[in-house]
Amino acid sequence: MQRSKAIAMDGALATAISFGPARMGFGLFLPQFKNAFNISTQQAGLIASSGFAGFFAALLLSGILVSRCGPRYAVVVGAFAAMIGMFMISVSQSPMFLTAGVVVASASAGFCWSPFNNAAQRGVEERYQGRTLSIISTGTTGGIALAGLMAFCVASTEHGWRAAWLVFSITALIAIVISTLALARLPSEPSTNYSHHDASLKRLLHHTAWPLYGIALSFGITNSIYLSFAVNQVDQAGGLSGLATSLSGPVLYMSFGAAGLFGLATAELHQRLGMPTLVAGIFLASMLSLVLIGITPASWPGMLASSALQGMCVMMLSAIFSFWSARLFPALATVSLTAVLVVFALGNILGPVLAGLFQGGMDMTGVFLVAGGLSLATAVVFPLAYRVMFNSQPR
Repeated sequence: MQRSKAIAMDGALATAISFGPARMGFGLFLPQFKNAFNISTQQAGLIASSGFAGFFAALLLSGILVSRCGPRYAVVVGAFAAMIGMFMISVSQSPMFLTAGVVVASASAGFCWSPFNNAAQRGVEERYQGRTLSIISTGTTGGIALAGLMAFCVASTEHGWRAAWLVFSITALIAIVISTLALARLPSEPSTNYSHHDASLKRLLHHTAWPLYGIALSFGITNSIYLSFAVNQVDQAGGLSGLATSLSGPVLYMSFGAAGLFGLATAELHQRLGMPTLVAGIFLASMLSLVLIGITPASWPGMLASSALQGMCVMMLSAIFSFWSARLFPALATVSLTAVLVVFALGNILGPVLAGLFQGGMDMTGVFLVAGGLSLATAVVFPLAYRVMFNSQPR
């Protein structure tokens, strides 16, 4: 029980840092970065995509690290990446150095996500594993909300964004120490039949996984556009009424993070509604979120509803990625989750680049509406594809 608490708390801290400021912080501070480095929207899209590419590469490397060295090394490497990358951002003097810092910091999320599935499997009693993973997942929402709170506190100072990133970096240093201690001396994994394991790996390409990969790619594209440009959209619209423009983005992130706690109800909603209805509902919420931030970015109700819906979608789909991949491939729970996250990361890379390209022919409102159209199409197509793929049998 003591070990499960240590793993849960360490996991919550690691995901809070890696998915809060390290992976999502660029979009939060984009207005300040644009002013400090004279960055265009197209350049911002390329920087954001570069960061998501770092996340993608780290996902692949984390699988190798976990299989050879165990989850502890992958998580510690991720915390180091967060610390170094966020420190680089805090002292950056050019767009190129800023980009390098964003890439290194974003990589931390790839190193810190799936290894905790392995750590829980090895170091937590089976009856506590679900609770432990739920606590770990809440770290994401907490990290996003706290990053928004930090940005809110330093928004009025000239170089406040540098101080914020320095504080984020110091927090990552604390996570390194905690991870080193909490994940020490985990029990060994049970022996594996590698011939069976290799054969099972081919199942990751089985047609029954295509609907899962499809929603991962779709949401990867739209969510990365939201994370990269939503704050800038609010800023360009003049901010929220009665509030300094520089404070509007932090409010968006705090709402985003707090609403993500609704993701804890995903498993119960799945039991009540079934996968087709639940996923369709999530993508309709994603569509509404994107449309609202596109057309009413300076409205308090519109912005708060948009950010809350997007935060809820992130956490619900994260839960679905985890338990659906484990259900499809029970012998490859960690590897199958990594496969889904790789597809999600590909969408993350594509989204900001496409947004930057489209923005040349339309404004960002149009980009958000197009992204909303993709979510709507996914909501319509997924239930049909799911029922055809599984012959109308519940899965």
